[in-house]
Amino acid sequence: MSKYNPEEIELKWQKRWEGARLFEVDEDPKKNKFYVLEMFPYPSGRIHMGHVRNYTIGDAYARYLRMRGYNVLHPMGWDSFGMPAENAAITHGVHPAKWTYENIAYMKKQLKRLGFSYDWRREIATSHREYYRWEQLIFLEMYERGLVYRKKAPVNWCDRCNTVLANEQVEDGRCWRCGEEVTLKELDQWFFRITAYAEELLEWTYKLPGWPERVLVMQRNWIGRSEGVEIDFDVVGKDLSIKVFTTRADTLFGATFMALSPDHPMVLELTEPGRKEEVEAFLKRWRRGGRRIVEDLEKDGVFTGSYAINPINGEKIPIYVANFVLMEYGTGAIMCVPAHDQRDFEFAKKFGLPIRVVISPEGKELKAEDLERAYEDDGVLINSGEFTGLPNREAMKRIAEKLEAMGKGKRTVNYRLKDWLISRQRYWGAPIPVVYCDRCGIVPVRKEDLPVELPYDVEIKGFGGSPLERHEAFLKAMCPKCGGSARRETDTMDTFVESSWYFLRYCSPRYDKGPFDREKVKYWMPVDQYIGGIEHAILHLLYSRFFVKVLRDLGYVDFDEPFERLLTQGMVIKDGAKMSKSKGNVVDPDDMVKKYGADTVRLFMLFAAPPEKDLEWSDRGIEGAFRFLNRLYRTVSNFKDYQGERNERTEKELLRKTHETIKKVTEDMERFQFNTAISSCMELLNKIQEVWGSVDKEVLKEALDSLVTLLSPFTPHICDELNEMMGGRGFLLQEEWPRYQDKYLIKEELTIVVQVNGKVRARMVVPADMPDEEIKKKALEEKNVKRFVEGKEIKKVVYVPKKLVNIVC
Repeated sequence: MSKYNPEEIELKWQKRWEGARLFEVDEDPKKNKFYVLEMFPYPSGRIHMGHVRNYTIGDAYARYLRMRGYNVLHPMGWDSFGMPAENAAITHGVHPAKWTYENIAYMKKQLKRLGFSYDWRREIATSHREYYRWEQLIFLEMYERGLVYRKKAPVNWCDRCNTVLANEQVEDGRCWRCGEEVTLKELDQWFFRITAYAEELLEWTYKLPGWPERVLVMQRNWIGRSEGVEIDFDVVGKDLSIKVFTTRADTLFGATFMALSPDHPMVLELTEPGRKEEVEAFLKRWRRGGRRIVEDLEKDGVFTGSYAINPINGEKIPIYVANFVLMEYGTGAIMCVPAHDQRDFEFAKKFGLPIRVVISPEGKELKAEDLERAYEDDGVLINSGEFTGLPNREAMKRIAEKLEAMGKGKRTVNYRLKDWLISRQRYWGAPIPVVYCDRCGIVPVRKEDLPVELPYDVEIKGFGGSPLERHEAFLKAMCPKCGGSARRETDTMDTFVESSWYFLRYCSPRYDKGPFDREKVKYWMPVDQYIGGIEHAILHLLYSRFFVKVLRDLGYVDFDEPFERLLTQGMVIKDGAKMSKSKGNVVDPDDMVKKYGADTVRLFMLFAAPPEKDLEWSDRGIEGAFRFLNRLYRTVSNFKDYQGERNERTEKELLRKTHETIKKVTEDMERFQFNTAISSCMELLNKIQEVWGSVDKEVLKEALDSLVTLLSPFTPHICDELNEMMGGRGFLLQEEWPRYQDKYLIKEELTIVVQVNGKVRARMVVPADMPDEEIKKKALEEKNVKRFVEGKEIKKVVYVPKKLVNIVC
């Protein structure tokens, strides 16, 4: 083959790899294992450049590790349940299963065409009964442990479609399908008690040195541990008390009103008859449009007509219901201190409520009427009774102690993290394995009767609730407890549940006696290197960590965390924005592979930016990668007829460059610095071409062999082809990674910088073995140095070995 033909080469080697079952791997106690995993995709129909980047990073690393002698597990599968399949069914009239499995088939073909080294025997799809059967078993065992429960929770609701909507299906407060205004409605929902592990999840964020710090910080903030005080506010004229959690007990004297979340169970109980109509109108207004981001809302609320007693000073303060208070945080009720909290300040300004300053910077007294925004920094207490004059941090402790002595409060720890709502009023998901019996109530399905299968013979209309509610054969069940008639749960599980343990299933994907073979999991887990987008830094990773801790406590695994190291790769952007159809800046991987070949796409993806940074798509960049591979191909093609004259100097230069490159690429691979590793390979090719014709054929072959082997994790097809052209047999993936030899790294010459009084005045090249005193003498003889020392007294000459000479005058 005289010309580089990527399609011909790539299809040839992919066929050979598959025939040799090159990527299949099993447990081998004689080898050190390494589990490389990229986050598996949702089968949306086509892979995009973000997928290509993620999987190319993982593949390059997996291939490198295998050549380093590791037993490498590198699997792939499909996160195949989820709402987009159901939306496609509504829009196009195609069954979610058909849509999903056709997409899987196409995307799998795309991934194979890119030459990724997956062990496809281990492929899983989370929508297969063989997968979710075990998920249902884990659910039941969690239920037995008290880690699963059911309670009412608000959901987005469309009256016209008579169905629940996910947040993504609410557009400007209206249903994505029919345009009806969305409201909040309370439904019974299933929850996982993730809060039972809040402290351990937080603690382990300080024990994961292989994770990016920013991801750990995001998780800590999401868990949101805060130490504070739970304070009881009695209600005037009612035998009621409202609990408030605050981290700022030091501001208690500044509380001028209280605010409850619209979800708070005491709202209507606290509403006075004369205020009922106005409160109900506010609640109705608040429910419109479904769930929204609180920070984006204009402050709104309504007075209930009731008052609470501030326990620290006996002051009567009004109780409001406000849209900026979340039931999910603390107790769903807050004491409002407008002088020292910005949200309270904005609400107080809007509703004309009092603002009282109780903390002021030391040496200065703030006035409420002068505040343009809340003062939220530290300072000294004012207007705070016996605590006036104390630094506010000390006052926090003293006020907490007094509340405890009064029986009106207690110090406690609160978490922002709330229990995981897993109910989805959807069809295309894993059925929740419980039934409802009029006689026995909620009854778990017997483990031996699993899986509760998702029926395929349903009609998806997009309105009238989940189609499971209209499927008589699915609905009708026998109560496992009393044998009477029962009704199945029609909610399905959040798809985050499937992705919280899939990495365990890869270890034994066809195991049929449990979720996974514990011995195989013991060999492979935890995942040594996990790779995925920063957008999954919180929920997916947090839920996976929670699941592993639960499975540990259920006796399935003997480790604490699923992922030893984490790499969060940057996005692929074009024209300064993330690729998307709406922006019209999408680059189709299929088009690029067809035009340039898979190796060129892979090379560009790894060379254009470090993995953790965003990658700006560049047509010039991918063309440059293609030109480099063409140049490499031509160089190796010409080697067969190579005839060169020996030159000791150039041979030493090439040997040194070859071994420097092996060392640099090996170090860069360990640090995921693929871009600089590739750059070093490009420099080696330049050196090979520079000395072409003036080195012995064997020396040149060593350099070319090393170059092709070093490039093979990035561009495996062309490298196997070039290896064969140079007489190699088999596959480079089965070869040992090149080793550099120190003897070739010794430089025969050094470049020494010469300074006069700290300023660079000359550079000189000297033999590496030149004595120190001779180097100093030579420095003084440099023409430009003489100019700057002439007529001056030289006080001393300092030599930093192998680097510089500094002459002090």
